[in-house]
Amino acid sequence: MNESAPSSMPGDPPEGRRGRVFRRRVFYIPGYDPIHPRRYRELYRKEGAAQASLSGYAMELKPKKLRGPYGWHVRAELEGRSVETDVEVLVWSDIVKDSMDQGIPGTYLQLLRTAWAYIGSGALFRLMRLRKGPIIAALYPIFALLLQLALALGLGAGTVVLTMAVVPGQIGAALAAGLGTAAVVAMLRWFKRKDGKFFAYYLMHDYAYSAQSRGANPAALEARMAAFRMTIAESLLLPYDEVLVVGHSSGAHLAVSILADLIRAGLPAQAPVLSFLSLGQVVPMVSFLPEAKRLRGDLQYLAASDALTWVDVTAPGDGCAFALCDPVAVSGVAPEGQRWPLVFSAAFTQTLRPETWAALRWRFFRLHFQYLCAFDNLPGTPTDYDYFRVTAGPLTLTQRFGARPSSKSRIDRAVNRYTTVA
Repeated sequence: MNESAPSSMPGDPPEGRRGRVFRRRVFYIPGYDPIHPRRYRELYRKEGAAQASLSGYAMELKPKKLRGPYGWHVRAELEGRSVETDVEVLVWSDIVKDSMDQGIPGTYLQLLRTAWAYIGSGALFRLMRLRKGPIIAALYPIFALLLQLALALGLGAGTVVLTMAVVPGQIGAALAAGLGTAAVVAMLRWFKRKDGKFFAYYLMHDYAYSAQSRGANPAALEARMAAFRMTIAESLLLPYDEVLVVGHSSGAHLAVSILADLIRAGLPAQAPVLSFLSLGQVVPMVSFLPEAKRLRGDLQYLAASDALTWVDVTAPGDGCAFALCDPVAVSGVAPEGQRWPLVFSAAFTQTLRPETWAALRWRFFRLHFQYLCAFDNLPGTPTDYDYFRVTAGPLTLTQRFGARPSSKSRIDRAVNRYTTVA
């Protein structure tokens, strides 16, 4: 839909805020990621400039104007209108870092507990009926860590045999035991140091974080989510045209619960339009766990709410996301009269040039962030998925996507019979 949409449609800014500079507040909730939020600013700056050049619009980043832990300001000229956007990253990377501080023995203990949480509850078998990509990603750290352990033990055994062949007797046996143990430890430490290439420890910590409480949110995360909710609630008292919450990867299911609590508490009169954009969501990895009762209840509540617009964007080319799976329906909590989310595909194979897709196709983690990056093969219409038009353009989420038919999910809703609602 374009900017000539009827002024009375749901999702329009309040009457007194039309016809001037469009103002938006964006809250970005990252996934399970230990990186400093400045990386998101640099990604937005670099990729936004690239998309503006490709699509023929003007956009520039400025230092943030509002209080808050981390953010930036965007000025843009898009679709015939000036736009001012304040972006804030809702930071929980400190919680992520703390959860990753497990050491090598602790990580292998996490492996056992996480495997039991998914296998013992039956969640893994239900997940396997959905997309194979995220399941491969979930199983990868288990097999990678076991392979690393096997290689380390093999090196240790070889060291023992070689040492005893060179130094026989009791002295040789004692020396062999010491050297063999040192070889195992050294190799395991080497694998951990190189995890920036292997991602085995990182992914193991990621899945273990939700599995440790069988889907319930840890206390520290609940406290941080409550703080996020208060921050978003404050923005609804200010004269914005739209308040947009963006949840990426694991940040999507955090956003679901934050927004459900926010709406239950009541929105102020004449509040800005409230919108929710979930990107590359992995909701079923948590919602299928037995103690994820809060998340399942929040999904059901948000799916029927008329207080916001929820658009879910994934792509089959993203092997780390449950692409084109309605997170509410597949979690088995679709309410009567479900409104949300509208499910759309970013269609990497179509929105990226063939040479770009060929270069990125096997870079799985980079593709998981493609939703936040420039697309070099967009036709250029206002209803294309363009992260920078969505976050810095003059249309609300409803105006941009409300009249566009949802992409047909490749997962039939009959999958509900495989899910459990507690």
